[in-house]
Amino acid sequence: MAEQDTTTEPTDIFLWANQADRDKDQLDIDLFLFTKGYTVYATNYAKELKAQLKVLFLYDMISTVQTGAATGMMVRDFEAAAAEDNVLERTELEKVEHAQEVIEQIMFGEEGLEVFREGEHEFKKVKGIIARFKKQDGEPFFIGKLLPQSQVLKGATAWMYDGDSFQPFSADAGLRITPDNQVLVAGNDCFAFSETKFIRMFGYDAKKFAVAEEKIKEIEAHFKLKFPEGMTFDALVRDTPSLVTKLQKVDPTVVTQDQVVEHADEMGLELMTDDAEGAIIIMDAKDAAKFVNLLNDDYVTSDMTGIKYELKGKKELRVSESTAE
Repeated sequence: MAEQDTTTEPTDIFLWANQADRDKDQLDIDLFLFTKGYTVYATNYAKELKAQLKVLFLYDMISTVQTGAATGMMVRDFEAAAAEDNVLERTELEKVEHAQEVIEQIMFGEEGLEVFREGEHEFKKVKGIIARFKKQDGEPFFIGKLLPQSQVLKGATAWMYDGDSFQPFSADAGLRITPDNQVLVAGNDCFAFSETKFIRMFGYDAKKFAVAEEKIKEIEAHFKLKFPEGMTFDALVRDTPSLVTKLQKVDPTVVTQDQVVEHADEMGLELMTDDAEGAIIIMDAKDAAKFVNLLNDDYVTSDMTGIKYELKGKKELRVSESTAE
C-alpha cells in the first residue's frame, strides 16, 4: 500500500488576493494584541472603525499582490530569498515558532483570551496587533503589524487639538496604525511583505538559521561531540539566539579537536571530554557557547598582563609591509 502524501501545497497568494477582493464587503474583522512574550489579548472596537480597518490592513495588500501579478512578481522561500523589488517572501507557519504560537492562541483558545484593558495591562508590553478577517463559514486569514511605542499615545502625556484649542486626551491610550503592508498569514503560510518587520515581529531570521545549520553540519563533520540523550546541537543552537549569531562567522575547519581541548585547558575552561570515545561533551547551551567561542578563538591571554579574556568583538590587525621590514 502506497504511503499517503501529507505535504500541503503552498498558499496561492494571487488566488488569495482575488478571493479577498471578491469577498471584502462580507469579511468580519476581529482585532487582537500580542505582547513581547507572545501572549495574545482580545480587543473590542467601535463599529465605525470597520471600514477604516479594511483600509489600514487589507486593501493595499490586495492591491500590491494584484499589481504584482500583472508585473511578474515572484514568490520565493524566505529562507533563500533576498529582499528585492517585486519579490514576495514566503515561509511555512510551522517554521515560525512565535507566529504559530500567536495564531494558535487565536484559533484554538479564543474563548479563554483576556480582553485587553489599559487599566489592568500595559501598552508598553504590547509588540503587535493582529487583524483576523473571516467570511462566514470560510477560512480566516490574519494580517499583522508591529506596534512600536512611538505609535502609542498615553492619555497622561498626550493632548488633542479640537477645533481651535488644545484639549486633554480623553482616552487611556491612543494608537497610530501605519498603512504599510507587513505580514500576512494565510493557510499554512506566512508572507513577509516587509522582511525587517517580519523578523522583528516574530524573532525569526531564517537566513541566519540557514547559515547556522550549514555551520552545524561542518562542525559535526569535523568534531566528535557527545550530548545527553534526546539533545542535539541543532536544537541547542535554535534555542539560543546568541549562538545563531556567533556561528555566522565561525570557520570550523581552521582548528582541530585536539587544539580546542588543549586551548580550553590552557584557559581554565571546564570543557568536559569523554576519554573513552574522545568526544567533547556538551551538556547544555552554556557548554555549546563555550565550544563555539573556542572555535572562534574568542579566549586569549594577554602577553603583557597574563590576564585571560573572553573577546566580545575583535578585528584582525594586518601588519603593513613597511612595518614588517
